[in-house]
Amino acid sequence: MPAPSGPPNRPLGRPLRLAAFISGGGSTVLNLHKTITEGRLDAEIVAVLANRPDCRGVGRCHEAGLPCDVVARRDFADRDGFSDALFAAVDAAGADLVVLAGFLSLITIPDRYAGRVMNIHPSLIPAFAGQGYYGGRVHEAAIARGVKVSGCTVHFADNEYDHGPIILQKTVPVGTDDDAHTLAARVQAAEAVAFPEAVALFAAGRLVIRDGRVDVRPG
Repeated sequence: MPAPSGPPNRPLGRPLRLAAFISGGGSTVLNLHKTITEGRLDAEIVAVLANRPDCRGVGRCHEAGLPCDVVARRDFADRDGFSDALFAAVDAAGADLVVLAGFLSLITIPDRYAGRVMNIHPSLIPAFAGQGYYGGRVHEAAIARGVKVSGCTVHFADNEYDHGPIILQKTVPVGTDDDAHTLAARVQAAEAVAFPEAVALFAAGRLVIRDGRVDVRPG
């Protein structure tokens, strides 16, 4: 059975059980795995679910020894059926938290997982966020707009693209000679720090959702 909805209100006292949803190369989940194996995050990845059979992250996760299965979006007539299948697999794995680790399909989050699904986005939400803003498109838009800072956002996901209460953000500078590739590298380095930090705050029972905002309890 899944844990009750919402972030825990006290430290779990055991490794956090993570499920990850992926659509691409799996770099985000592999970074979390690296953080765990190096002893910097008290967690275990109990399931990785990909939305495409040709997702490069499937092979990379298997090589890393992570349990990875495909729940293909094309096999379902609608979003709700697809979402039900994903979260049934999460239930079976006994995960405490779902991380959207470069996951590009819009899903319906069941009430039992409200406040227990995290996403990371490569911009400072609400800038350059929403449907159509993913991967390099985000950085291209930031460069075109001439922003002076960019970064990443970790937030609790809801049933809209790049929406839901913000947990934390990391900023990076944008130079006049940057292009989308150089900016992406800088943001990805920030993401590698931000996501494990947010997951650790969750596991420590330090995140509180109030009126659509996240408060962080003192450690």
